[in-house]
Amino acid sequence: MPFSVYITAMLFDLHVHTTLSPCSQLRLDQILSQASERGLDGVCITDHNTMEIRNYVPEGILGNGLRVIFGMEYSTSGGDFLIFGPFEDLPPGLPARILLKHVDRTGGVAIAAHPFRSQRPTDETLIKNEMCRIVEGVNGRNAHHENASVLDWQKKYNVAQVGGSDAHSLDELGSAHTTFTTPIYTRTDLVNALKQGAFLQTIHSSIAA
Repeated sequence: MPFSVYITAMLFDLHVHTTLSPCSQLRLDQILSQASERGLDGVCITDHNTMEIRNYVPEGILGNGLRVIFGMEYSTSGGDFLIFGPFEDLPPGLPARILLKHVDRTGGVAIAAHPFRSQRPTDETLIKNEMCRIVEGVNGRNAHHENASVLDWQKKYNVAQVGGSDAHSLDELGSAHTTFTTPIYTRTDLVNALKQGAFLQTIHSSIAA
């Protein structure tokens, strides 16, 4: 008897900054009102070195159906990392190796953000030593060559690739995203989906800065 396999596709922008990040002009109310109109099922708020966003909006599914997940873009001299897990009280200034060990030990997940950007590129030894197994293959604010450079790591280290807009303005919101093949309702769902590879991997980007 014929049958069909249904795959739940959920589009998430994994890398979004609010005005809690000093470099961003994107207001929280703009994100909440416009994300769904841009085809997104969810957004991850990843302000720089803080999860203070939890004081301004509830995490989870909002009334309009948008999923809002809290994370953080954590800055180190070995690169910047999008981290998701129980990190509300994580102190700033940890070295990359210590940070990644902590993320792993506490059941979280880390993504190397814009790994080939000229400012604070990701330390390749962290990838080579499998301390971070997911990288941002498409960053909406990168130049094309910065995104394309990730392909070399995919070939050498078989890293998984995701996409995020790195939005600092409304125009950038949703300019890059990740498609998940499993429902995402909570932060735990997101962490599990990333760890299990339940997403369509980003292979290349046509996005230019």
